[in-house]
Amino acid sequence: MSTSKVGYDDVYDLQSKRLSVKKPEVRYDKQGDMADDERVEKAMLHFVKDFGSMAATYLDTCVHCGICAEACHYYKVTGDPKYTPIWKLEPFKQAYKREASPFAFFYRLLGLKKKLTVEELEEWQHLLYDSCTVCGRCSLICPMGIDIASMISLARHGMFKAGLVPHELHAVAERAEVDGSPLGVTPTVFADRLEWMEDEHEVDINVDQEQADVLVVMSSIEIQKYPQSMAATAKILNAAGENWTFRTDGFEATNFGMLSGNAEWQRDMSMRVIDAAVKIGAKKLILPECGHAYMALRWMGANMYGKPLPFEVVHISEYLAETLNSGKIKVNKVDTSVAYHDPCQVSRRGGATQAARDVLGHLGVEQREMKPSGDYNWCCGGGGGVVTIHRADDLRYKVFKIKMDQVEETEADELITSCANCRQTFDDGQEHFHWKYTMGSLLELVAENLEEDKQ
Repeated sequence: MSTSKVGYDDVYDLQSKRLSVKKPEVRYDKQGDMADDERVEKAMLHFVKDFGSMAATYLDTCVHCGICAEACHYYKVTGDPKYTPIWKLEPFKQAYKREASPFAFFYRLLGLKKKLTVEELEEWQHLLYDSCTVCGRCSLICPMGIDIASMISLARHGMFKAGLVPHELHAVAERAEVDGSPLGVTPTVFADRLEWMEDEHEVDINVDQEQADVLVVMSSIEIQKYPQSMAATAKILNAAGENWTFRTDGFEATNFGMLSGNAEWQRDMSMRVIDAAVKIGAKKLILPECGHAYMALRWMGANMYGKPLPFEVVHISEYLAETLNSGKIKVNKVDTSVAYHDPCQVSRRGGATQAARDVLGHLGVEQREMKPSGDYNWCCGGGGGVVTIHRADDLRYKVFKIKMDQVEETEADELITSCANCRQTFDDGQEHFHWKYTMGSLLELVAENLEEDKQ
């Protein structure tokens, strides 16, 4: 547990609809009662464990050109060189040079790379967690092809083992491991909220079918804050004639194990969904409007499973594009202009950039692209677990100003995305700045405009 005590009842405030953990009394959080030397040794050990051939290639390839700096929203708003993406990896790189590189012996002998200190690791806690959303914009722009975002995730593994994780992020990750959901959504709570949405929206919602072609999962944010997304999902799948179900033994899409840096917890969270899909013989797993869930299950799920997944994994925006393009569902035209915010993990890192635009095309809206947009779109600032870390709020709001400027330049009537975490970040930014734009859901926009004869 964190040295800053966190009560589970403090994790989610149902009135404010946002994560609500008390701010830490100290700048750097620690879990457990390890001595500082032990923390350093654990960090070094697990840094070294992650030094595979790809990581080593990346660390040896960097030419320190600094181009990644201009791609980072944190550097852009502060101009502070410590936010240069590759600098955030310095402890990881220092450990590599000293312990595992081809010239490690000489680095140690000549004192060219000093042993890490706990003070350095504490300082880098801010850089690896508070000021990195793992958005991948730096990876995309790097002329040497270094996937800096993936390296940040690897560095977090060592930080977690050393007990040096921001306490809010550790709390929600631990709760997800212990209780199955970072926001306290038990199977009973999930079933109750599905029943509520079924009655309120007068839509049939399938739950716990023993066999189904399609398993659908949701994120805690949607279940707690945007429950209408569950009804929207059911409405669309019913209209498409799918044999589908939710499962109370595998419904949670979010993966705070991945975000916090605990690979074991990441696997546990993924396997709950994978096991549920295998159990019912699903041919397709549809992920919700959640960016990091897409990364965790679409691109990392097979690694957690240990072999190729026996079913297809698609993001809900991909499913919507597929069903609209094939004519399985049809929608009415919507007379409005829309600015679409690309979720980093769905578009830039996930590859599903075009799907949402196909959907908006079927809806007939006037699409007003942000500049830049698509794979180069700026992050909203809430990903990678950052939105949970209250001490990072001031910096996150500075970053959010980039998004506000982007949106306002489009002069669009509506703002839409396909990630509930982005949506929550925009809601929080709207409240903080008293902004005029409210973020909407691509999924809900489709559900609201289904042609009646196809329902």
